[in-house]
Amino acid sequence: MKFRHRMIRNILILVLHPLCRLRYGIRVEKFKNQGKRPYLILYNHQTAFDQFFVGLAFRGPVYYLASEDLFSNGWVSSLIRWLVAPIPIKKQATDAKAVMTCMRVAKEGGTIAIAPEGNRTYSGRTEYINPAIASLAKHMKMPVAFFRIEGGYGVHPRWSDRVRRGKMRAYVSRVLEPEEMAAMSAEEFHQTVCRELYVDEAVADARFAGKNQAEYLERAIYVCPDCGIAPHESRGDIITCKSCGKQIRYLPTKELEGVGEKVPFRFVADWYEYQKDFINKLDTRTMTETPVATDAAALSEVIVYKNKKAIADSVSLSLYGDRLVMDEGKEGEWTIPFDDASAFTVLGRNKLNIYYDDKVYQFKGDPHFNALKYVNFFYRFKNLEKGDGESDFLGL
Repeated sequence: MKFRHRMIRNILILVLHPLCRLRYGIRVEKFKNQGKRPYLILYNHQTAFDQFFVGLAFRGPVYYLASEDLFSNGWVSSLIRWLVAPIPIKKQATDAKAVMTCMRVAKEGGTIAIAPEGNRTYSGRTEYINPAIASLAKHMKMPVAFFRIEGGYGVHPRWSDRVRRGKMRAYVSRVLEPEEMAAMSAEEFHQTVCRELYVDEAVADARFAGKNQAEYLERAIYVCPDCGIAPHESRGDIITCKSCGKQIRYLPTKELEGVGEKVPFRFVADWYEYQKDFINKLDTRTMTETPVATDAAALSEVIVYKNKKAIADSVSLSLYGDRLVMDEGKEGEWTIPFDDASAFTVLGRNKLNIYYDDKVYQFKGDPHFNALKYVNFFYRFKNLEKGDGESDFLGL
C-alpha cells in the first residue's frame, strides 16, 4: 500500500464517474456503511469496466486481483503497477504467490476486490465460482462485501465490441462479518458466495438499443441446434450457421428469434447451456481422426509479468478431441496433447491462452475467432481422463 494509490484513486474517480454514467448508463450505489474498515469485496463479472464500478462504490484505494495478461504488456504494465498496484494471479492455475500478496495487503489494512468467477459471463448468467474462494476468504478474516452488478450483459455482452444503450445497477447487497464466516463451513460459505453473486440476465426485462446487435456472437456460439459443431458468422442483428444456413436474430430485449422458422432458444443463455450439454455428451477421446474445427491465429509466447514475444503472424490451428495441432507452414507442425497441458483459458473477448511445458502461449485470431471451443474441448477431455465424465465444468 502506498499513499499515491489513494491520491491517484481520487483523481481517477473524477474522470470515471461521468464516463461510466455516459458509457454504461450505470447507477452505482455508494457503500454508506463502509466506515474505516478494510473489506474483501467479491463481485460478479459482466463487463470490462466492472473494477471501476467497484471503485466508485467504495472510498479509498481498492486492490484488485487481475490476470497475468495485464502484467505482460511491457511498460504499460509497469505503469499500471505503479499507479494502482493490482495483484497478479495466474488464470486457471493455483497461484500461492497471489494468495500471499492478498494476505500482505490485508495485514496492511487494504481493501481487496476479487471476481470469483475469474471470467466475464458469455451468457448473461454468473459463471462457475471456484470453491477455493472459501479458504482464501476464511484465511483473510476480513468482512466480506458482496457487490452485485446487474444489467451489464445487456449493455455490453462479452462477445460484442459494441456498448448498447440501457441501464445498469451496481451495489453492495450484503456484508458478511468475520464472525459469521468463521461459523460457516467452507462449503456453506461457497454456497453463500454463489447465491449472493448469481445474476441471470436471460430475462426480457428491458431494451438495450444499438446497431449490429448480433455482431461477433460467434465468439460464444459454435454449436448449431440442427447440425452440431459448426462455424457461425454474424452480420447486423443475425447470426448464421455456415454449415446449414440456419439464421437467428438477436433482439434489443436480449431475446432470440428465428429467421423464417422457430428456434429452440429464447435467450443466448439457453443456447449456451445447450452447447455445454452437447459437449458434455461427447467422448472427445474418440474424436482424433479429423479436426473438429480449424482456425488461423497469431501466436505469441507470454513472458509472464514482463511482455509478449511474437512467434508467428499466422498459424493454422486444428482442434481434435485430444490435442491441438498447429501448422506453421515452413516451420512444420507442432502438437500440444491435452494430456500434457495444464490449462486452457479465454482472455478478454476471444484470446486463447494455453499453459504448456512451463510456458504460456497466446493465440489471437481475427474478430470472429472463437476461443471458447478450445477451452471447452480441453476440459471435457480432462474430465473424462479423470473419470469425472459427469462433471459439467468446461473451463468457465
